[in-house]
Order: sequence, then structure tokens, then C-alpha cells
Amino acid sequence: MIMGFNINQIRSDFPILQQQVYNKPLIYLDNGATTQKPRVVIDTIRELQEVHNSSIHRGIHYLSEQMTGRYEAARETVRAFLNAASTQEIIFTSGATGSINTVAFSFGEKYVNSGDEILISEMEHHSNIVPWQMLCRRKGAQLKVIPFNDKGELELEKLDELLSERTRIVALTHASNSLGTINPVKEVIKRAHARDIPVLLDGAQMVQHGEVDVRELDCDFYVFSSHKIFGPTGSGVLYGKEAMLEELPPYQGGGDMVDQVTFDETSYNTLPFKFEAGTSNYTGAIGLAAALEYLQSIGFEAIGRYERELSDYTLEKLERIGGLKIYGNAAERISVFSFLLDNIHTYDAAMILDKMGIAVRTGTHCTQPVMDHFGIDGTIRASLVFYNTMEEVDALVQGIQKTIEMLS
Repeated sequence: MIMGFNINQIRSDFPILQQQVYNKPLIYLDNGATTQKPRVVIDTIRELQEVHNSSIHRGIHYLSEQMTGRYEAARETVRAFLNAASTQEIIFTSGATGSINTVAFSFGEKYVNSGDEILISEMEHHSNIVPWQMLCRRKGAQLKVIPFNDKGELELEKLDELLSERTRIVALTHASNSLGTINPVKEVIKRAHARDIPVLLDGAQMVQHGEVDVRELDCDFYVFSSHKIFGPTGSGVLYGKEAMLEELPPYQGGGDMVDQVTFDETSYNTLPFKFEAGTSNYTGAIGLAAALEYLQSIGFEAIGRYERELSDYTLEKLERIGGLKIYGNAAERISVFSFLLDNIHTYDAAMILDKMGIAVRTGTHCTQPVMDHFGIDGTIRASLVFYNTMEEVDALVQGIQKTIEMLS
């Protein structure tokens, strides 16, 4: 067991994990969809609503100044978490989807023209496919795709031929939400930058599993969602290199992102406010900061070590089940496991597991091209984080075995 890592204490910090469903202890294995919130995040949101609620950046009265201060302190917490160079590089959005759409529109307006190319991978979440498709249709550009092999690993040998003088940006998931693959993003960034091509990383499935250093990665953009990292829904982050963000036009117009407004012309606010039109989700941003501070109190290194042990244990147990096939066997992976059971429909299996108190996900996981690659309609997915236990994995295995006995 990891020194200083008290799993019982950690689990007690999450109120929802203490409940029962169908008279069974809740075993929550759907963390790839959303993570649960520690009490400190819940209490922070409640306090903000009960004591401090007021619109930020617009008032000189006490409540507004208090909330503005906490909002900007949250920005600094996120900056430190990502090791960004400046808070000007941290933009609060509605989530990873909102962040990608911001870049797809703003970068596209500035740099993409007819005949240009956007490069993504075959394992992307729909949120990192559709915005680029929309950009390509709008601009007459072409979407190109890095394929992956049957282990769920990118075919990097094809990267150099896919990159061309027409490639304007590479958008790549840091970790796959359906295959569990951790992509070799530093190598992709190195090769893209050798051709002066910027790179956006979708970190929605990576940030909850360990430390992310955007300066070490040298990515140009990095996005993630608060609710994937134990924070509130409806909030997220767009990191961008300051020089790049300075050059891009704003994605949306409205209050707070302006400097001077007349009917003839409008000038825009400085970074990061240029990209934060309207009243921001300030409670979401501050709640996210509370989640990050909670994780820092445990230690990302300890969390990473524990999750690697948990992931290895889960993989070993699942591979022993006859009639179970795992999709995604990359050497580097997060604790996400997608699988099928012979001749058993995914929904039927998931419903039986649910009655045992085990929450898993079924379907395409918003990665239909991944399912098309394997010629399947969807999978069952168990996604684990640091508050899950080996005992819960044992219960999952027993539940799967019982499901097979019932339905085979």
C-alpha cells in the first residue's frame, strides 16, 4: 500500500460513496463520464451561494469584490496545477467541449483557409471531432486522421506523412476515454513543432489521474472539464500559450470581454478576459479550485502510484474471465477498461450489474469511430479513480461472472 495514502479516509471525504443502491453498497465505476465530489467542493459551493454570491468584475461593493478575488485566486490555482507561465494563459469555459469549440472557431477564423488541413486521431471523443468538422465545412478545409492499431495505440509511423505544409493544427486526446490509451503526446508535439504546427491536447481524461505540466509538454493548447476532476459541472479550462491567445480573435461577444464599445467599433479586453464573455460560472471555477487543492493535499504522486496499482490489479482480474474481451491494450494506459462479454448485450449486462450496486457505462462513449474500427456497436466500460478499491474490483469481477452465468 502507498505510504501516506489512506483509502478509507479518502472514501469518507466523498459523501455519495457512503450510500446504498438496491440495498447494496454503491460501487461507482463510471468516473470516465463524471467524477464524484469531495465534501470540501460541496461545502465550498454551498458557502458561495449562501454567503458570497455576487457577479464578478462588475461591482465595487463588498460581495462583488470578495467573489472577484476568489475567482481570480481560482485562476491562479489552475495556473499552478498546469504549471502555466501566467494566469493570462488560463481561460475559464463551460468545459472541455466549450474549450475546444473556442479554439476551433478562433484559431480557425485566424489561420485556416480553403485547402488547409486539420489533423486529429481515430480515437478522439466526439467533442474533439465535430468542432473541427464544422470548421472544415465552414472554411473548405480537410480533416485528416491518425489511425490506431488493434492494441489501441497510435500508428506514429504514419504521422510524418500525415503532417504537411497544409496542416494548420493537430488536436489530440491526451488519454482515450474508451480505450484507456495514454498517447505519446510529447513525441507528437515534437514532430508537429518541427514543422511549426501548433498542437491542442484534450486532457479531459488525463488530469484526474496525475500531474500535467503544460510547459514540459510544450503544447500550445490544453483543455479539460471540472466535473472530470472532482469539481462541479458546467465549468472547465482552456490553457493557451499567451502569444497564441493574443493573436486569436474572441470566440463570443458580450460583457466583460470588451474594452470600449460604440456602435461603430468595439475594442477587446486583455487576456484572459477577452475569451470570457458574459457572466462566468464563477462558482464552478472556485469549486474547481477547491477540488484541485483537495487533490494537492493528498499528493498527485501518491494518487498516480495508487491508481497504477489499481489499474494493474483490474487488468489482471478482467483478463482471467472467460468470454470477456478487452478493447484497448496499450502499454501506457489510465484505469479505463472497455470490454464485451460473449453473446451478451451490453445493456443487459449493465442492468444486472446495476442491480448489484455496480455503476458502469455502456454504449459508444462518444467515440463512434473507435467502435467502427473494431466493428462493434459499443462496449461496457469500467473507469476507476483513486477512491476506488481493489475490493470493488473484486465485486465487479464477481458481478460479471454472475452475469455470464445468468445470460450465457
